[in-house]
Amino acid sequence: MQLDFGQREIAVKLVYYGPALSGKTTNLQALHELMGPEARGRLMTLDTRDDRTLFFDLLPLTVRAKDGAGSLRVKLFTVPGQPIHAQTRKMVLQGVDGIAFIADSRTSETQHNAAAFLDLRDNLKDHGIEMAKMPLVIQFNKRDLPAVRSEEELAQLASRGKEPVYGAVAMRGEGVIDTLIGLLHITWKNLEESHGVSRAIGVRGEDLLESALEQLGEKRSLSEVLASRLGGVTPAPASASLRPKAGSAKGTW
Repeated sequence: MQLDFGQREIAVKLVYYGPALSGKTTNLQALHELMGPEARGRLMTLDTRDDRTLFFDLLPLTVRAKDGAGSLRVKLFTVPGQPIHAQTRKMVLQGVDGIAFIADSRTSETQHNAAAFLDLRDNLKDHGIEMAKMPLVIQFNKRDLPAVRSEEELAQLASRGKEPVYGAVAMRGEGVIDTLIGLLHITWKNLEESHGVSRAIGVRGEDLLESALEQLGEKRSLSEVLASRLGGVTPAPASASLRPKAGSAKGTW
């Protein structure tokens, strides 16, 4: 997090984490398409031949308060999910303010989801960050494919923890706004409690999020978008409830 008191601006870094081919890059591509040209930067992405992220993706967004007083700059990163890029994932997590874990909804990907979550926990630990203190949302992507976890199963999983959980079909842009706004909401809440950012720049987080929804072309209200989660407590940082146990690659995924 960076504060510019003169410009009344706050900058945050958000990372989309998850197993390979779960839809992290697709989320950023959808957000890039939805965000107005005046608020989005260039989507920088580097892919391999099989369309997997090789290094990382970066999408900068700028949200300005409606009255023009104060702004939020967001840098959205993804990480490569393949095991061989472990060091890149660890590097991208440096200075992170919030994380969206993008899981694959298919039951066949349960173990890959769990392994990626354990990898996230370990990399945060290496940076001296307790996972329980990191703002986190979980997105179960690819809801349109066959053999996915049912809505009832996801709701049951979500009810066990405090992490907001969202369903998505990122290829169609479904659920990507909800995931981003949910993550921004809990990230702002965390920064408010630790740094008093609203007072520091003179802008309420809710006002910035409402502006973000407008710039994304979203007609729903902020409260409606936040209520779209399958479970979890929106204002709270992540809990350990949905996490695999240490040494396990299965967990509750």
